[in-house]
Amino acid sequence: MKQANDGRRQRHNGGFTLIELLVVLAILGLLAGLVGPKVWNQFARSKTNTAGVQIKSIESSMELYRLDVGRFPSSQEGLNALIVKPASVNGWNGPYMPELPPDPWNNPYRYDNPGKHGDIDIYTLGADNAPGGDGENTDVGNWK
Repeated sequence: MKQANDGRRQRHNGGFTLIELLVVLAILGLLAGLVGPKVWNQFARSKTNTAGVQIKSIESSMELYRLDVGRFPSSQEGLNALIVKPASVNGWNGPYMPELPPDPWNNPYRYDNPGKHGDIDIYTLGADNAPGGDGENTDVGNWK
């Protein structure tokens, strides 16, 4: 049996109105404006923290190098002495690291022997790759 259609259409209530969608978009925009900068700052801080952890790892490898060779690598030998035996070194028992990681901003870590802050300085200049700075641009070294 067919039901009689009296000419009225049934209204389908399955979707959202334009007003409801605009309200949701406005709320999402406000949340992004409030939360976004805090998330970005946390991301920048995590890169600085990662640099500190990597520097500590390189410094530990340098200590192993010093125990084997009797001295830290010269500035000319650099951090690469942890990976490849320098020609004039006796007692080298490396490699002391599988590879030298770049800093979180994809720059090589810097090394000075003698250091300005200690026997050796291992450091990065931060996101701007220039001395000094604040936040993500701050210098991170084994002296901090």
